[in-house]
Amino acid sequence: MKLKKINPILQTNLTNIGLVEPTVLQKTTFGKIKSGIDVVLIAPPSEGKTTAMVIAVLQRLEKVKSEEIATQVLIVVKDKFEVERLQEVFQNLNRNINLRIYGVHDYTDLDEDKNQISLGNDVLIGTAARLNEMFSSAGFDINQLKMYIIDDVDIQLRNRLEPKLYRLSESIGKTQRLYMALNYIEQLEMFVDKTMSEDTEWFDFYEEEE
Repeated sequence: MKLKKINPILQTNLTNIGLVEPTVLQKTTFGKIKSGIDVVLIAPPSEGKTTAMVIAVLQRLEKVKSEEIATQVLIVVKDKFEVERLQEVFQNLNRNINLRIYGVHDYTDLDEDKNQISLGNDVLIGTAARLNEMFSSAGFDINQLKMYIIDDVDIQLRNRLEPKLYRLSESIGKTQRLYMALNYIEQLEMFVDKTMSEDTEWFDFYEEEE
């Protein structure tokens, strides 16, 4: 996949799974996300939001030292299925980059989750409910986060997860934030106003199609 200054190992991994040409979304947002600003993406599944997100994470963490303990990227997804799906996407693109990816959800063992994270972790993927449980425990270090990502944020807001998402946001503090949605909803704008920076950039790829 041809993207400016992309990690060559990541580029090879993308090519190996047949992703040679970037979508409009991937090409348009790669540099913006890489710059470190807060970004909101609204787009249909065909635009490859998930791949764009994984590319951004792997690119951002290419220089992470293996001895780092604290989680570097936190990704909030809507359910167990999405945790497992996203882990699989990372597995395909993480070859020879070797970031430590861990997934938690309502059906994983909380004590085991805590133990695994304490051993060292780069990317933590989880549901809002399980992450709130983990963050309420003493000793969970989220002060070194480089990215905070919410996938399907519109669906999660509709599913009345707003209080849990707010609690996560408040506990994290200042870091780059990336929110991805299938559709625009009014709740999303209110949530962004309260949790993202004033210079947040919005990308609506439904508008691009018109």
